[in-house]
Amino acid sequence: MPPPPPLLLLAALVLAAARPGCEPAWDPAGGCPWLAAVDSATCVDLQLRTCSDAAYNQTAFPTLLEHRSREVVESSSEYVLLSVLHHLLEGQCNPDLRLLGCAVLAPRCQGGRVRRPCRHVCEGLREACQPAFDAIDMAWPYFLDCGRYFASQQEGCYDPLEKLRGGLDEEEALPSGHPATFIHFTHHSYAQMVRVLKRTAARCAHIAKTYSIGRSFDGRELLVLELSSRPGQHELMEPEVKLIGNIHGNEVAGREMLIYLAQYLCSEYLLGNDRIQRLLNTTRIHLLPSMNPDGYEVAAAEGAGYNGWTSGRQNAQNLDLNRNFPDLTSEYYRMASARGARSDHIAIPQHYWWGKVAPETKAIMKWMRAVPFVLSASLHGGDLVVSYPFDFSKHPQEEKMFSPTPDEKMFKLLARAYADVHPMMMDRSENRCGGNFLKRGSIINGADWYSFTGGMSDFNYLHSNCFEITVELGCVKFPPEEALYPLWQHNKEPLLNFVEMVHRGIKGVVMDKFGKPVKNARISVKGIRHDITTAPDGDYWRLLPPGSHIVIAQAPGYSKVIKKVTIPARMKRAGRVDFILQPLRTGPKNFLLGPRRNGPGGAGPHGEPEEPGQEPLGARRLPEASGSKPWWWSYFRSLGQHQPRWLLKY
Repeated sequence: MPPPPPLLLLAALVLAAARPGCEPAWDPAGGCPWLAAVDSATCVDLQLRTCSDAAYNQTAFPTLLEHRSREVVESSSEYVLLSVLHHLLEGQCNPDLRLLGCAVLAPRCQGGRVRRPCRHVCEGLREACQPAFDAIDMAWPYFLDCGRYFASQQEGCYDPLEKLRGGLDEEEALPSGHPATFIHFTHHSYAQMVRVLKRTAARCAHIAKTYSIGRSFDGRELLVLELSSRPGQHELMEPEVKLIGNIHGNEVAGREMLIYLAQYLCSEYLLGNDRIQRLLNTTRIHLLPSMNPDGYEVAAAEGAGYNGWTSGRQNAQNLDLNRNFPDLTSEYYRMASARGARSDHIAIPQHYWWGKVAPETKAIMKWMRAVPFVLSASLHGGDLVVSYPFDFSKHPQEEKMFSPTPDEKMFKLLARAYADVHPMMMDRSENRCGGNFLKRGSIINGADWYSFTGGMSDFNYLHSNCFEITVELGCVKFPPEEALYPLWQHNKEPLLNFVEMVHRGIKGVVMDKFGKPVKNARISVKGIRHDITTAPDGDYWRLLPPGSHIVIAQAPGYSKVIKKVTIPARMKRAGRVDFILQPLRTGPKNFLLGPRRNGPGGAGPHGEPEEPGQEPLGARRLPEASGSKPWWWSYFRSLGQHQPRWLLKY
């Protein structure tokens, strides 16, 4: 082979000499020109414990960070960070960030070549996870520099997060001889659940789509199936409903009911079922079959019939998710006697963030901020009854005490909408499951049953516009497979009947005299001390029982408008009541917001600390004095001179 031309040889030498000191700034696009996606290397087994679940099993040394052995990697501050990051971020972006970091600390080696991770994966993850770092005042790790250590798809990069999706995109064939509308009444593993939801969305692509609201502590997607006439967007005056299952991992009936419901709604819509088509054309329905997929895995490992009363109940952090929401009910009771104080849209106390907040809980709260939910149900197991707020007694020492909300009449109607069409809840035998609730009509005020704080239903009511009930589907928390079809038959009609209740009451649009929507306007009902607010498009929905009501619309800078409305007892569609607000002539006056309830730093449904870019994850953890280190610095003190000062922002 002839020697290379002198100019090419010189260029090669210059490039080789440049490699060790390459800086991202050299490249206008922010990357290192020499970082090709594939380099020659000697592959060795990947033996790093923190990276044991990577999508590959061989790596190479030196690494992209010039670490020349496994021992050097394991003693590095970068590796220590990866091993504790899920604790520091309290489960957010886990395990995504860890696997992304492993792709740099232990690069993938295959066939004697090192492959680099994809830049677009890094960029997407940084956009999603940067707020979590900002919340604890931590700089983005230098070795996750998307421009320097990652490559483009054109350069032959690979997706380091591919294992998280492994098996979830593989289609599972239906039993032979069954039509596409077939519902398999069986227990679904996490992967099977995801496949069913995605397959359903594909079959009904014009009315359905899947999306994730976040990840569990162990990194499983909290996958939602949405069904509506225009999936993916809020339509003016179309109410939003959410149904949530499996908040307790070992209470699995709700998880399966929602998986079956998703398939049923899709199939019946395609078959021309008038009721289902009308429902989906006028309602936006969000189904979250499993809020606690990590706990489910623990329960499923024991199996139906063998699962104990509590095995798998909590999430992977050993937190009961239905005790993990902010206790706003205590705040409501505290200010109930204060004149002019608001008893709705209560701010989240700053001290709440000082405790351990599960990523699943945060995902639900963020979801509630993003979507103007009107109605919700949380599906549980362990008894047969429908309960409604408040769940926390107005006298904390009383374990059982009737503690109604201002919307007691409406909540009873919502609970009865489920119980009254459930054949087992209406069974007259007191010896059956749930028979002790028979005299109450199989519904009960939560605190009158047993009192607890931190529940999701109370939080929905006091922090947002959403009314949520809790449905206990049966006394067996993990029923055997043969019981699933009868459970579906018992709960199909109650689920549909409950969702249709979102169309009770009134709805409308609040606008100014020019027709411009007024967002966050308040809709008050005389005699009910609980207001709701308008969505960004100015539309609102106010669930109300039949009867005559005085309704008031008001917003800062506008005069309030009062209307009297009458809702007939048999009216099943929300009455249209619009408001046109006139600007105040004398300039803005103080709007009736009531006194602050939580002091500085409280976070309301539209409060600044709760915006996605300002997640209050580490609000308590900022440095107390100039020059002091953040709380998380203690994780790295033992590293001495190798402490990761590149994580400090100051």
